[in-house]
Amino acid sequence: MTQPSGDATGCRWGLVARSRQRRAFTLIELLVVIAIIAILIALLLPAVQSAREAARRTQCKNNLKQIGLALHNYVDSHLSLPPSFCADGPAGTGGGEWSIQARILPYMERANLYQAIEFKQSYGHSVNAGVAPMRIPSYLCPSEINDVMRMKQGRPYHYPLNYGFNGGSWQVFDPTTGRGGDGAFYPNSRLRLGHIVDGTSNTLGFAEVKAYTPYFRDGGSGPAQPPINPAQIAALGGAFKSNSGHTEWVDGRVHQTGFTTVFVPNTIVPFQRGGQLFDVDYTSCREDKGCGSPVRAAVTSRSFHSGIVNALLMDGSVHSIASNIDLSIWRRLGSRNDGQVVGEF
Repeated sequence: MTQPSGDATGCRWGLVARSRQRRAFTLIELLVVIAIIAILIALLLPAVQSAREAARRTQCKNNLKQIGLALHNYVDSHLSLPPSFCADGPAGTGGGEWSIQARILPYMERANLYQAIEFKQSYGHSVNAGVAPMRIPSYLCPSEINDVMRMKQGRPYHYPLNYGFNGGSWQVFDPTTGRGGDGAFYPNSRLRLGHIVDGTSNTLGFAEVKAYTPYFRDGGSGPAQPPINPAQIAALGGAFKSNSGHTEWVDGRVHQTGFTTVFVPNTIVPFQRGGQLFDVDYTSCREDKGCGSPVRAAVTSRSFHSGIVNALLMDGSVHSIASNIDLSIWRRLGSRNDGQVVGEF
């Protein structure tokens, strides 16, 4: 019989399965790996967040740029800038309160929505049902945390916005004389670009505002000169609304679709109630209401971008304006005709 081959010691050749003992991770090694991964995530997350915020700021600027182009196209068609509001008195038709944002819709690529509006009737009229709750993406900053429908009795009511028109440095409108404020827009205005005597590159057109802003309204005429200290606003009084400012893109009143330059961007205007601190706006009397006094407003430009607001100048350029801008410069930018030309800001 043939003997199986083998070595000199008589060991047989063949396939011999060897069991290899594998060494597992120790607990310390596992913890080290987890710690390294956590450090990498901690290093990468701020960079990712920063990149996302940079993209949101860019989109926000693009939205304002689109509004600027729409305004200039409106001027080409109508030979004047749109009014912030059409005031026909408390006993009027109620159809004039449509906002600038509604009037420029055809130039914002929303011609179909514009055609569906009956401007001779109010936005609350049944013929205009469904317009106010419409979400207009170009009127919303991607950083806005309250990009949500405003509801009333469980039904869609209004949709907010983040870009307000420049209503001036304090007084917005005098219903007795019909005189407007010093901003680029005011009720019943028919301003042409030539009326912006300080220059379109020195005058604000639109700037960011926050949705669902608390505010005071209808508390009397307020002082003739704008307050300097934000803490003075709460003392002016009026009916307090905890979260409905800048929630109605169709409404041309300044506390809904505008801003003023009383305070520099992102100023905290404090008011405390029930142990809660609010950052508020103020309007002495809503336009076209029976207050019988001038409309004076401290409606602050605010944003969710750290340390800045994005703003549109009347020449169509868009700038990021620091929250620590000098108040006198900010107010000069808010006035179309104060004779003060602003340099760098």
